[in-house]
Amino acid sequence: MNLGDSVTGEASEVAKVYAALARQIARHGDPMEPPVALISGGECTVTVRGNGRGGRCTGIPAFPRNRPRGHPNVYAIACDTDGLDGTEDNAGAVLLPESSRAALASGSTPRDCSPNNDAFRVFSRLEDS
Repeated sequence: MNLGDSVTGEASEVAKVYAALARQIARHGDPMEPPVALISGGECTVTVRGNGRGGRCTGIPAFPRNRPRGHPNVYAIACDTDGLDGTEDNAGAVLLPESSRAALASGSTPRDCSPNNDAFRVFSRLEDS
C-alpha cells in the first residue's frame, strides 16, 4: 500500500498513524488483508529533547505507543540518509516482533530513550539499527 512520497510532520505523530494502520490491518484485515507492505517516503521532523543519538527514522519505531504488540507478523523498517550519506551510523532501525522483549533483556527499552531522543542506544544493542 503506497502511503505517498511526501509525508511530513513530527515523526512521533506520523509513527502513531502508521502503527494504527498496521494494527487495523493485522487485527481486522482492513483496509487490506495481510500480507501488506506499507510504503511511504517524505521528510519528517523531530523536536529534539535531550542529547541522545537518534535521527528521525531511528526514533519512529521507538515511540512506545507505536509498536503493534501481540501481532507476531508485524515488522517495521524506517530508514533515511539523515541528510548526509555516510556521516553517521544511526539513520534508521528495524523493529521485529521480538524487539521489545530483547530490549528489556539488554537492560533498556524504547520507552526509556524516547524523552532523550536516544533511540540509537536501544537499537544498536539489538543490532537492529
